[in-house]
Amino acid sequence: MAKDDIDNTDIVEDTVSTAVEAPILEAAPKHNFFVRLYTGTGAFEVIGRRKMWYAISGLIVAAAVISIAVKGFTFGIDFEGGTKVSMPVAGATSIATTQQAEDVFSKALGKSPESVVQVGNGSTATIQIRSETLTNQETEKLRTALYDAFKPKGSDGQPSEKAISDSAVSSTWGDQITHKALIALVVFLVLAAIYITFRYEKYMAISALTTLVFDLVVTAGVYSIVGFEVTPATVIGLLTILGFSLYDTVIVFDKVEENTHGFEHTTRRTYAEQANLAVNQTFMRSINTSLISVLPILALIVVAVWLLGVGTLMDLALVQLVGVIVGTYSSIFFATPLLVSMRERTDKVRTHTRRVFNRRKAAVNFADTAEVTDSAESEPVTVAVGNKPAPGARPVRPTGKRSTRGR
Repeated sequence: MAKDDIDNTDIVEDTVSTAVEAPILEAAPKHNFFVRLYTGTGAFEVIGRRKMWYAISGLIVAAAVISIAVKGFTFGIDFEGGTKVSMPVAGATSIATTQQAEDVFSKALGKSPESVVQVGNGSTATIQIRSETLTNQETEKLRTALYDAFKPKGSDGQPSEKAISDSAVSSTWGDQITHKALIALVVFLVLAAIYITFRYEKYMAISALTTLVFDLVVTAGVYSIVGFEVTPATVIGLLTILGFSLYDTVIVFDKVEENTHGFEHTTRRTYAEQANLAVNQTFMRSINTSLISVLPILALIVVAVWLLGVGTLMDLALVQLVGVIVGTYSSIFFATPLLVSMRERTDKVRTHTRRVFNRRKAAVNFADTAEVTDSAESEPVTVAVGNKPAPGARPVRPTGKRSTRGR
């Protein structure tokens, strides 16, 4: 059988099924938002509005890049080097504030600190003063000035200068930490690229890797805009959320691969529509995964900020919270639309899309023809008027003459 005959057969079969299914679809009840979200029937148009998502994603990336270029990052002491002095707040004879601590620093050393912040609340609250690298004499002078001003109490409940701790990191150590962090990031991206390339076809691999870069840039941009401090814990959290983003993208792509397997052999849906259905079918899985990931992160923030006052845990929790939100958005509204845009440039998908549209056009024409036929059958029968025969009537043999055929 010729290819055209096969295509025509598909069109006829799909036309008949469409004509039969249309009344059923029209009679089906309309479900509310949450039912459609849970069942994943494809009611939410994501791929069809991908230009809008591209515009939104482009604005987000532009804001992130501009902030990184203009404002830069607030690097922690482990990256830039310097001296950090910590003093308990609640145990001090005189309750200390960040402004008072900054004033003491300026009077003792004759210069301003880089930052003075309070970490934690209640009995675990501490004031952390960060400055450029101080000499041993300057550090000792600062500790003495802080003790004279606030009389912080030690672990035994008595005022002690030992309650004030200090730590110093050289700039060389900061450069080494930065170098190792970049190596870890590059290794992760290379391993992810190798896995995706062998697991999926090239268009999915390109989309997934582009999504990872999108997540990296946007997360870094959020840190730059808000002014969060970048620490080694931030780098660890960033690698973690990049893995989460890749996992979420793989889930969606698995469903896309399942829905579009052998898509060229049917003309019921286009490739884009099959991909949109896959996104709808994974909506609840993505939302549930994100919620389950966010809950322990929020608990970590509560423990780090309000209970323990541990800055490292807060840094780790912040980057994970930002990364989970960005990764969920990109896997749904960026990765799959980008995949569809690239696949629609191939001849295979373009040809299949034309076949689907031709089938639907034939279905519309079939429905119009059926409507006209039903209308014609319901019209009254035309009868003869006078000596004129009715239109479409059979010819009448003349009477009074005998046929001579066969003689």
